Amino acid sequence: MLFARNVLPLALLPGSAWCTTSYVESMPLNAQGLLNESMAWMDNFYDPAAGYLYDVSASSALRHETRSSAWYAVGLLARNEGEDVQEALKILTNVVDGQFKNPEDQWYGNYQKQPEEPMVGSKYYPKNIYNSWDPNWRGFVGTTIIVGLEEFGHLIPENTTAYLLESLHNATVGDSYRVGGVDDDNLYPAYSNPSIMRAFVSGWTGRRLNDSNMTIAGENYAKELVTMFERANTLSEFNSGTYTGVSLWALTLWAKYLPTDSIMGEKAPTMIRHTWESVAQLWNPNLKNVAGPWDRSYGYDMNRYVSLLALHLWNIVGKDKSSLISKPQVMSHSADFAYAPLFAILAEFHSTLVPQAVVSALTNFTGEHTFTSSTFSPPFDVYPRNITAWVDEKITIGAETFNETVIGGPATSRDSFNPALIQWDTGNGIGWITYRTSVPSMIAVASPGQLNLTYPYGTASSTFSLLVSPFAMKKDIVGWEDVQGLNVTVSGNVDSNFTLGYAGAYGGAYSTVNDFEFWNFTYSMPRNFTGLPNLVLHVEPA
Repeated sequence: MLFARNVLPLALLPGSAWCTTSYVESMPLNAQGLLNESMAWMDNFYDPAAGYLYDVSASSALRHETRSSAWYAVGLLARNEGEDVQEALKILTNVVDGQFKNPEDQWYGNYQKQPEEPMVGSKYYPKNIYNSWDPNWRGFVGTTIIVGLEEFGHLIPENTTAYLLESLHNATVGDSYRVGGVDDDNLYPAYSNPSIMRAFVSGWTGRRLNDSNMTIAGENYAKELVTMFERANTLSEFNSGTYTGVSLWALTLWAKYLPTDSIMGEKAPTMIRHTWESVAQLWNPNLKNVAGPWDRSYGYDMNRYVSLLALHLWNIVGKDKSSLISKPQVMSHSADFAYAPLFAILAEFHSTLVPQAVVSALTNFTGEHTFTSSTFSPPFDVYPRNITAWVDEKITIGAETFNETVIGGPATSRDSFNPALIQWDTGNGIGWITYRTSVPSMIAVASPGQLNLTYPYGTASSTFSLLVSPFAMKKDIVGWEDVQGLNVTVSGNVDSNFTLGYAGAYGGAYSTVNDFEFWNFTYSMPRNFTGLPNLVLHVEPA
């Protein structure tokens, strides 16, 4: 008889019978909670007739979704109750059935976004990268399959295992088609989270299938990533509530599943430690937010949207000390909660790589301090982005100086790039002021009580837009004097007059950004202005 891995015998007590502990029960308590809560939520979305989850965003008229289904399948293998394993195998088989298998297509080896969609590249469903197909899903689904094989291979029949390995081979070959700047692809080593996954899937699959070319390709790509990271011990995709979470998770795969003779197995523990040390310096446990700047964000307050970094925090310091509320599924960007089982499964190992000093800083505020660092994202950055932050008990200010070939940061997204940001405790929630980027270059410096913004290539037509949170106790505002819990004064050489508009879900002068409503303070330059446009915010908690 074969005994499942991670099913452990308990001590035999006098008069008792032998019993076993399930995989989930053997996990740390925080990880158990994360897995069980996320799985109970996803159970409500599972369609056993189709062998897929309905789209967990609940905004797709009962269409199904591939990536979250794969995440759920591995969660089912971990839970292993009733028909969980049978349903997991059904889902994984369906996911691979829907993989694109024509080597001539740019999306070869990728996975459908949903099983209902027409064929990508057909007459009425043309290829549209990151829309009709998402090249990063090779990494998201591929890494998920690998975790399933590594942790629960004893539950997967040989024929299904072979089918999954064939899928990983195809995904790895297809991912090799990706070259930054070619065919609208943006996969450069500086695109941290998919790059880390790409290197891992190639290295792991090459070793499993004895394909030395695939193994070497993964190692060589990883060397580029490591070299870029070691320039300042920072991820190029710096300080993202969502994508720092993915990168830490993917680096854990490097550390856990690859040997130390791999550069990935060798370097991952140190990269994880340095990344967490940066997070610990920027995390304010009183605000339950990471101070800015944020290279890619899906919101302006981590207490209001599901960030993947918060899943790590749940595992390390507990749900109550993370930024997640009691029911994460009602937060903005809640679909990412479907990733939780994978974070929970790796939690125990990952926690061994997090220094105790980091855990302490994530738990209790360590006192007022400043932070400086830098990061680099070629080919978008002309020079490295220089980072400054000030973290105090009830307020944080963060900024990064940048000079780029595009507007919107390396992700080229004005909606997610937040290079200058203030957050504070309003007394009734978190307030925030973020700079809305409109230029490719800015000198931005954070210091105690001050945010200083300068346009090195600005002109008399330059403007500064500051997005400001709504306030629970002050629904209508006309100026800075109405900002709740913060005294704000403005200096610099901007015209002291500003325009004010509101972005509401149901009206106003602007549209919401990532589900967040805001007030927009926009400053222009005085008539006949010459020089470098400069705006300085001086702030103090009220």
